[in-house]
Amino acid sequence: MSAATTSSGASNPRRPQGMFGGGGPGAVGMGLPPEKPRNFKATLRRLGRRLRPERWIISVVLILGITSVFFAVIGPKLLGNATNIIFEGIVGKQLPANMTQAQAEAYLRANGQSQQADLLSGMTVTPGAGVDFTALGQVIALVAVVYLLSSIFSWAQNYLMAGVTQRVMFRLREEVDVKLGRLPLKYFDTHARGDVLSRVTNDIDNISTTLQQTLTQMITSVLTVIGVLTMMLLISPLLAIISLLTVPLSFAVTMFIAKRSQREFVGQWKWTGRLNGHVEEMYSGHELVKVFGHQEQAMADFAEANDKMYESSFKAQFISGIIQPAMAFIANINYVLIAVIGGLWVANGTMSLGDVQAFIQYSRQFTMPITQIASITNLLQSGLASAERVFELLDEPEQVPETATPQILDLRRGHITFEDVSFRYEPDKPLIDDLTLDVRPGESIAIVGPTGAGKTTLVNLLMRFYEIDGGRITFDGIDIRDLTRDNLRRSFGMVLQDTWLFKGTIRENIAYGAIDPSEAQIIQAATAAHVDRLVRTLPDGYDTILGTDAANISTGEQQLLTIARAFLADPAVLILDEATSSVDTRTEVLIQKAMAELRKGRTSFVIAHRLSTIRDADTILVMDSGNIIETGTHDELIAAGGFYYNLYNSQFLASFDEDADIPVG
Repeated sequence: MSAATTSSGASNPRRPQGMFGGGGPGAVGMGLPPEKPRNFKATLRRLGRRLRPERWIISVVLILGITSVFFAVIGPKLLGNATNIIFEGIVGKQLPANMTQAQAEAYLRANGQSQQADLLSGMTVTPGAGVDFTALGQVIALVAVVYLLSSIFSWAQNYLMAGVTQRVMFRLREEVDVKLGRLPLKYFDTHARGDVLSRVTNDIDNISTTLQQTLTQMITSVLTVIGVLTMMLLISPLLAIISLLTVPLSFAVTMFIAKRSQREFVGQWKWTGRLNGHVEEMYSGHELVKVFGHQEQAMADFAEANDKMYESSFKAQFISGIIQPAMAFIANINYVLIAVIGGLWVANGTMSLGDVQAFIQYSRQFTMPITQIASITNLLQSGLASAERVFELLDEPEQVPETATPQILDLRRGHITFEDVSFRYEPDKPLIDDLTLDVRPGESIAIVGPTGAGKTTLVNLLMRFYEIDGGRITFDGIDIRDLTRDNLRRSFGMVLQDTWLFKGTIRENIAYGAIDPSEAQIIQAATAAHVDRLVRTLPDGYDTILGTDAANISTGEQQLLTIARAFLADPAVLILDEATSSVDTRTEVLIQKAMAELRKGRTSFVIAHRLSTIRDADTILVMDSGNIIETGTHDELIAAGGFYYNLYNSQFLASFDEDADIPVG
C-alpha cells in the first residue's frame, strides 16, 4: 500500500456533521407556522399549476357550488312567500267575506283608515278566507326540498374537493420523497433536521388544510355574495345599497383589529416554540437535570415561558375575539335600518312583509361570506408560505446524475484507490488536495487524527455522499462515478458511532442489512456480534419490539445489534466508525475478536479515536488537515516517534495518570 499527498491550505474548515458525524445540526422540533410568503403571486401560480390535472373535477366542483348556492339563495325568498301566505290569511280573516279586496280597500279609505288601506293594497287577500294551509304546506315542502338539495350539492362539492386536495398532496408528497432521495448529503449537513422535517410534514399538512378550506369556501363565499346581492337588488335596490354601505365599515373594523392581534399571535407562537423546546430538552435530559440539581431552575424557566405564553395567547385570543361581536354589532345596525325602513314600506303597501323578512335573511347571509373571504385571505397567506418552503426544497440542486451507461460490480474484491483526489466543502477553503491512496483487497485500514482532520470526509467521498472536485476514486479498477450509487453502496457495510434502529422487532432490525435472511442466519450474526445471549434474556427474545429511539435497551446493546446487522450483510468493504465506543471493556474485547474474523478477506476502514482499538490494523493512516501525514503499522509509527507516537502516548499517559493518580510532567 502507498500513500502520498501534497500540502493543503493551512485553513481547516469546520466539517458539516452528517452521515458519519452524528447527524445534522439542529434537532427535530415543532415547526412554527410561517406568516407570509415572500413571493405571493409566483407561489400562487405554481401551486395553481399543480391543480391542472384536476381541472375537470374542479369544474364539476364549481358547477356543484353554483347549484348549491342557487338553492340556498332562493330559500329565504320562498320562506318570505310562506310568511306572506300566513300574514295575508290572518288579515283576510278579519275582513268581511261578502266583499272583494278592492271593496275592502275602498271601505277603509272611506272611513279614514288610509294607512290600513295602503297596507292591504300591497297584499293579495281573499276576505274572510283565512290562511291557505294547503298553499302554505306546499311552500314549506318546497323550501325543505330546496335546502335539502343545497345540502346534497354542498356535500358532493366538499367530497370531490377533498379528493382533489388529497390527490394533489399525494403527488406532492411523492415528489418530495423522491427529491429527498436525490438531494446530496451536503443539503442535510447544512439544514437543521427539524426544518427539513417541518417542510415535509407540517408545511405539506398546512398546504393540504389550506387547499381543502380555501378552495371550497372561496368558491362558496364568492358565489354566495353574488347570489345574495342579486336577490337583494331584485327585492329592493335601495335597501341593497344601505346594506352595501356596511361592507367597507366591516372590512375597516376587521383589519383594524386583525393588525393588533397579529402581533400577539406572533408572540404566542414564539413562546409556544420556546415552551416546547424547553419541555423537549428537560424530558430528554431529565436524568441530568436531576443529577445536577436543576429541577427548580427548570421549573422556573418553564413557569416563565408558560406565563409569557399565557399572556400572549390571552391577548391574541381576546383581541381577535372582538372581531365577531364587532361584526355582529355592525350587522345589527344594518338589521335595525332594514327593519325600520322595511316596516315603513310594508305599512305603505310598497313592500310585502315576506320580502322584508327575506331581505333581513339575505343581509345576514351577505356579511358572513365577506367575513369568510377575509379569513380565507389570512389562511391562504399561511398556506402559500408553506408552499413556498416546500417549493424551495424541490428547487434545491440535486446530486450529480447517474451515468447514462453505468458499469456493474459483480465480483467485489474490495480493491480501492484514491488517485490525486481533491475536495473541499467550501470553494475558498481547501480540505483535501491531491490525495493518493491504494488499498488492497482484504486490507484493514485504520484512519486516525484530530477532529476535523478529514477522516470521515474520506469515507464520505468513497461512498459518494459527496462528489470529489478532482482526481478519481476506483473500486476494483472502476471509477466509482461510472457505477450507480446503489450498486456501489451495496458493496459496503457500516457500523457507526451513532446507532440507528427503527421501531420494529430485534429480528427485523438485524435483518435490515440482508435480503430475506433465514432465522439461522440472523441468529448466527447475532451470535457473532455477542448479542444473542442478551436477546434471549429478553421476555420476547428476537420478537422484542424496539420502541422510539430503542430506549427499551441500553446504548451498548443497540450498538451490538448494529454490529450484528453488519455481520449479516456480509459486505465486501466494512466501514467502522468508533463501532465499539458504546460497549463495555469486556464486550469490546469480544467485539474486536469478532471484527477480526469479520474483516478476514474483506477490505475495512476503521475510524478510531481510541488508538488502542486499532493496533492490529494492517495499515494506519494518520490524517491532519486533509492530508495523510503518516502511514504504517502501529509498531512502525510508534518507532518513528512522530505525530501518531505523540497522539498515542497522550491517550496512554492520560489513562495511566487517571488510574494511578501519578502527576504527568
